Amino acid sequence: MQLSPSSSALLEPDIELLLQNRAPSPAADSPSAANSVPDWIKPFLWVFVWLSAIGLVVSLWVHIGAVMGRTVSSPFLVLHVGTFVVWLPSVLVAQRLVGNARRTDFWKVVLKGAPDWMRYMVYGFLGYAILNFLFFMTKASSGGSGANPPAAEWRGFSGHWMAFYSAALAILYSAARTVDINPRCTNGHVASSNAAYCPRCGQPVLRVR
Repeated sequence: MQLSPSSSALLEPDIELLLQNRAPSPAADSPSAANSVPDWIKPFLWVFVWLSAIGLVVSLWVHIGAVMGRTVSSPFLVLHVGTFVVWLPSVLVAQRLVGNARRTDFWKVVLKGAPDWMRYMVYGFLGYAILNFLFFMTKASSGGSGANPPAAEWRGFSGHWMAFYSAALAILYSAARTVDINPRCTNGHVASSNAAYCPRCGQPVLRVR
């Protein structure tokens, strides 16, 4: 007996029932939930944004003085430790923003919420840090620097400080300004834009209007 196409077609309610009851897909096949940071974290991000901005300004001031041959009387240890204070939350935030994106798109993703001038600032300081490090290697002294390092060492370290502080500033600012617009299911899982049901738990996807 041969069935006609019309008699063997699945109805739309049947398809929806199959989608809802299907087994959850593997984590690798599901959309990444790491494309934004929770709203309750964002007020804390602004604290690190300001710390990064202050560290960048002070590092730039120290660097300009070192380039002119002056050893600036400033807290070397505070500036050095400060890079780790702002860089740790930057790395954690960047991991959430990047998710499963390609490594080649790292800076594009983590800086998507930052203005153009801030992105150019990061690229400029990162490029300058490389050139400044090469210069520092030719001028660095072979002996210990002691409590009062020479201007060349101030220049070498401050070049790296500027790169770290500027990158942390831009990443944290971008994360604080990024709004989560991805659809989520009733359990809070991120779903694709055209999904009716969550690929992880099978619950209906909510639409933000």
